[in-house]
Amino acid sequence: MRQISKFAVVLGITTIIVVRSGDVRPSHAAETSVTFTGVNIADAAFGAEFTPGTFGRDYTYPQPSTLKYFADKGMNIIRLPVLWERLQHQLQGDLDSEEMRRIDTVINYAGSLGIRVIIDVHNYAKYSGTVIGTPLVPLDAFGDLWRRLATRYRDNELVVFGLMNEPNGLRTETWLDAVNLAIAEIRRAGAKNLVLVPGNGWSAARSWMKGHYGTPNGEVMLKVVDQADNYAFDVHQYFDWDYTGTHADCQSTDIGTRTLTPFTQWAREHHKRGFLGEFGVGPGQTCLEALDRVLRYEAANNDVWLGWTYWAAGEWWRKDYFTNIQPVDGHDRPQMAVLQKYSRDDRR
Repeated sequence: MRQISKFAVVLGITTIIVVRSGDVRPSHAAETSVTFTGVNIADAAFGAEFTPGTFGRDYTYPQPSTLKYFADKGMNIIRLPVLWERLQHQLQGDLDSEEMRRIDTVINYAGSLGIRVIIDVHNYAKYSGTVIGTPLVPLDAFGDLWRRLATRYRDNELVVFGLMNEPNGLRTETWLDAVNLAIAEIRRAGAKNLVLVPGNGWSAARSWMKGHYGTPNGEVMLKVVDQADNYAFDVHQYFDWDYTGTHADCQSTDIGTRTLTPFTQWAREHHKRGFLGEFGVGPGQTCLEALDRVLRYEAANNDVWLGWTYWAAGEWWRKDYFTNIQPVDGHDRPQMAVLQKYSRDDRR
């Protein structure tokens, strides 16, 4: 999903589509499932034009009621987009204590509900607009960030490390170097946590083997090195006409499975794992069927697919944002009946 602006999602005329929780009784436990099923709760990446910004005005963090809602729906993981500039006010400086305290609060409450948290550095391979691997943002700075985060969370297996959201604007080889340095620093810090590794070119599943952004991910990212062998590739995919996730209508009911199949085959061939970190659909029937088919496909191919996090939820999303699954006045969105059908409630 392209960069979030608070003002782009908070303002606007509201058109709400809801489903009363009693109207749909989904089959709550598919016979097969992926390991992790969850949602992006993205409020902490709002106001990216204001960094570090002011907490409570430019951005916020998930409320306990939101975390409880998704836990009750069977979700066992959330992806928590955060901004590098808020974690570190200057490169290779200390992590900001107040920001980390807010993240700790989310992690601790989510953990009490049995929910893992993906710390997702939502920066598109940039710091303050400058791409990683340049003199102003050297690779070492990225490694330093992950060394500090890994040191903080190395004793909490419920924390997953999402290295970076949708890298773009750099060579795939440079991105590989950044990934390998970050993973080396994470393991050197003594952390064995799961690491989610995106590819270059917005990490789109449909272009994993294509080269319009540089050398294809399908070639370069085979060279990821992790001494703990505990990583998965984080890919994103939307199903509207231009695959950007900015339109409410889906191309067809099978567009999701068609776009994910080449990546699935590549991962199986090379004994790799995949994680669908972002995907989302509008509430129309074609989209709901496409969503159902994607989740069924991942469950049937769970030798490759480790899990998924739907985009998106959070208290600050505009209510008429078409992929939004934040409940409205206590009522579920249409997409929730499909997601809940495939959710992995480990408490059952």
